[in-house]
Amino acid sequence: MPEVWFPNLNIQIEKLPRVAFTVFGQEIYWYAILIMTGFIVALLLALKEAKRAGHNPETYIDFFMVVVIFGIIGARAYFVIFSWDSYKDNLLSIFYLREGGLAIYGGLIAVFFAGIVFARVKKINFASFADVVLPGVAVAQAIGRVGNFVNREVFGNYTESLLAMRYIADQVDVIPPVVAQHLVTVSDTVYIQVAPTFLYESLGNLGLFCVLVLVRRRKKFDGQIGLMYFAGYGIGRFFIEGVRTDQLFLFNTGIPVSQVVSVIIVLICISLGAFLYAKSKKQNAENENDESEADETEAGENDAFKPKTEAGENEAFKPKSEAFKTRDGEAEADETEVNKDDMAKGD
Repeated sequence: MPEVWFPNLNIQIEKLPRVAFTVFGQEIYWYAILIMTGFIVALLLALKEAKRAGHNPETYIDFFMVVVIFGIIGARAYFVIFSWDSYKDNLLSIFYLREGGLAIYGGLIAVFFAGIVFARVKKINFASFADVVLPGVAVAQAIGRVGNFVNREVFGNYTESLLAMRYIADQVDVIPPVVAQHLVTVSDTVYIQVAPTFLYESLGNLGLFCVLVLVRRRKKFDGQIGLMYFAGYGIGRFFIEGVRTDQLFLFNTGIPVSQVVSVIIVLICISLGAFLYAKSKKQNAENENDESEADETEAGENDAFKPKTEAGENEAFKPKSEAFKTRDGEAEADETEVNKDDMAKGD
């Protein structure tokens, strides 16, 4: 029987190993490979956009070293804080990353603040910097979620929808009670049948990337793409989190912490985006007024020096031909008369 099965799509995956290969007796998981692949793809996309935007590509290479370090630290810290009961009796287990336990929101928050510090140290515009980096991050997340699929984690409740997915129950580390109530047995093989929330988020991130790429060439202000990324991811994550069965809760409230974080992020992005858009619009209007005034001043200066070609101006400078013609005629007549008289006298 297949290890992974999408019954309503008639898709079967016979084997889906978690371990890719072994190096010196150390197992290398597909999850880790896919996470690093996501980082590399995000870096390549950022470098390409940096060249188009006229930024120094080396700055982004330096920053992605920061992303790897602070991303992992933040993701782990977020997970541990909201799963404290699982770690408080064995603090060393906090460092057992191979056992899993990373939360993407923690990584994003840590990298965001690390990015602010990095931009200040490098003396670059953080908003413009974020616009270049974050579209690639959306792609990295889409790739990383495939790692969750291979690990048989980050799935939703039982469903019979078109995208319903089955895992062999024995290959799943944790089966929530709500899912265990709907086990499916096929030829003596027991499956869980769940919503593939990893797929929802992966496709959502790819869609978000496409939107950001289409908008970024026509953005109205620096930071617009970054705000759109966080707002778009926050909205999508809010709804997907409501379906997932591996939620982290806000301490003992029973409220999914990622939904709370999503709401806060979306509200901040909308408010800040509206403020920056209004500021940008006002600045553009002031620039247009300055250009208009400059054009009027230049036109006035040109008028003062251009040749006077109007009729009235021409009359002031044109030869007084009529007056000169009359006087010249009279003078010529007088000269003729005098000449005639002289000639007559001479005769």
